[in-house]
Amino acid sequence: QYHFVESGGGLVQSGGSLTLSCRFSGRTVNHYAITWFRQAPGKEREGVSCISVDRTTYYADAVNGRFTISRDNAKNTTYLQMNSLEPEDTAVYYCYGAIDSIHYWGQGTQVTVSL
Repeated sequence: QYHFVESGGGLVQSGGSLTLSCRFSGRTVNHYAITWFRQAPGKEREGVSCISVDRTTYYADAVNGRFTISRDNAKNTTYLQMNSLEPEDTAVYYCYGAIDSIHYWGQGTQVTVSL
C-alpha cells in the first residue's frame, strides 16, 4: 500500500538543528510536489515548505532563512533541514503529497525545541 514514512524528529535545544525525512513507499513520486506541514498543540495545521517537481522551493515566513527543503528522487525521499530552531517550532511535522489526485499524509514526527 502507498504511504509516506517520516523520520528524524526529536528533542533539541533552542538554536539546534534537525533534519526530517519523508520517503514515499510503493511507487515513485518524482513527478509530484511534496509539502511539509506542522501542527502545534492547540493550533491549526500550517504549511511550512514545499518543493515542486523542478525543485522550486517555497517557505512560510516563519521559517524562511532557517529551514531548507530538498528532494532525492533516487531515494524517493524529501528532506527538511531545520536550523536555528526555536521553541515556537515545536510541533508535529507531516509530509503531504497529492499523488494521482489522492491525498497522502505521513504519520507525523514530533519536534520539540526546549529553551
